[in-house]
Amino acid sequence: MQAESESFQPADVDAFLDEFVLIERDSLVQRLRAAGARLQELAGRIPEGAPPGGAGWSPHQVLAHIAALSKLYGMLTYRIGTGALSEFELMPMVNQRDSAGAALAQLPAAQLAAMIQADHSRTLEYVRKASADDLRRTCALGSGRAMSAGEVLRLALVAHLEQHVRQLEAALPDC
Repeated sequence: MQAESESFQPADVDAFLDEFVLIERDSLVQRLRAAGARLQELAGRIPEGAPPGGAGWSPHQVLAHIAALSKLYGMLTYRIGTGALSEFELMPMVNQRDSAGAALAQLPAAQLAAMIQADHSRTLEYVRKASADDLRRTCALGSGRAMSAGEVLRLALVAHLEQHVRQLEAALPDC
């Protein structure tokens, strides 16, 4: 096997890394699609108006939270990736997301599921076309923190969604 790194130039390294960012992007697209599809299955089983269980959230409240986070983190992925947003304070935004989630909990599960699906569709439309540079573009979040558009997509949206899908699967065991 020939060692290819001996002939690498800086541009080759950049292209090599870009390729991995795009492979990860495509994987995140698949993960978001899969988690969204599973969520749609589960949403149809969520009883309307069920009270929260103990100190936790009811499945309906989890669905409302997912609606809020899907909108927020999909929008942030797009705005950071396109360069429209280079800094903002994260904590007030998270507090607004939680307030929005509480208001959304008043909507029927079917309406929440449709909103989530629409937000995921918009996010997927952008992400499928995003370049490696777009996904690496960063935003200052306050308190010395920064995240790239790709990190918001991977962590705040996809991993967060997968976490709550597992939560719903546990709460709706016959699914």
